[in-house]
Amino acid sequence: MKIITADKNLVKEEVMIEINWKKIGTEDEEIIQSYYDMEPVRNCEFTFANNLLWSPFYNIRYAVVEDMLVFISDEAEVSISCPLGKGDLEKVINVLTEYFKEKNAPFKLHLVSPKQFEKLDRLYPGRFKVEYNRDTADYVYESERLISLAGKKLHGKRNHINRFKEAYPDWSYERITDENVEECIAMAKEWRNQNGCEEKGPKHNEFCVTLHALKEREALMLKGGLIRAGGRVVAFSLGEPCGEDMFVVHIEKAFADIQGAYPMINQQFVLNEASEYRYINREEDTGDEGLRKAKLSYDPAFLMEKGLVKEI
Repeated sequence: MKIITADKNLVKEEVMIEINWKKIGTEDEEIIQSYYDMEPVRNCEFTFANNLLWSPFYNIRYAVVEDMLVFISDEAEVSISCPLGKGDLEKVINVLTEYFKEKNAPFKLHLVSPKQFEKLDRLYPGRFKVEYNRDTADYVYESERLISLAGKKLHGKRNHINRFKEAYPDWSYERITDENVEECIAMAKEWRNQNGCEEKGPKHNEFCVTLHALKEREALMLKGGLIRAGGRVVAFSLGEPCGEDMFVVHIEKAFADIQGAYPMINQQFVLNEASEYRYINREEDTGDEGLRKAKLSYDPAFLMEKGLVKEI
């Protein structure tokens, strides 16, 4: 592949460089995490477990280009993540520009945060535009509020929890361990049957990710918790840190017919596993009207925007 040097006005030399895209495996955790530590991004996608779990469904692979980390996804059209790390961003963008040209594909960077776009715009004034999609914005909450549920806006959540506790005085919270994980798997399968996830599609993919996360939680360093009521598991959740002050809740499942099960696992999981983090990222709503209403009802502190960058 031809690489143009960082000099915008002169092509000094041409060298042949190939981007070696690699499928994500557990052995890649150290190198990927090292770049996240250099430049933390609060998007829910930029955690190692999330990358690995969803990689089969979006054909996600990674590479290190000019000492910066990038991911490629070609589920529908070729797109690359905004480079992360301490390398020379301008050099990497030049490499990626040539890569898209060789593929005869339009230049696209996905999951770009507003701060990342500011950097790009400073380097290349007027070259790029960014389009933010409301359906992919992450909902971010203050952990203290999710635990205390204080204030009028969260009064309904407190009521649901109180009704749950009244209906199930024997309820308990447990961390997910080797001793109880099979009960969570059984509950997930029952949840699948109740929610029509048998056919191939987004819901089926989500169920596959859930099972994989439960089975590989230790290797992926995921924290997990469950709610037990009447002796059986009625809700569980899994997540991981994202930077120093944020925790991402990747998976949350509860039986809809158990009133208060969702608010209980929401509150108890944060209380027991993530109270030391200032913010809780509960991911996007994917444009689902019911999910959006539910996420807004918890009064988010802010939405984390993620955009698609194209050339003007």
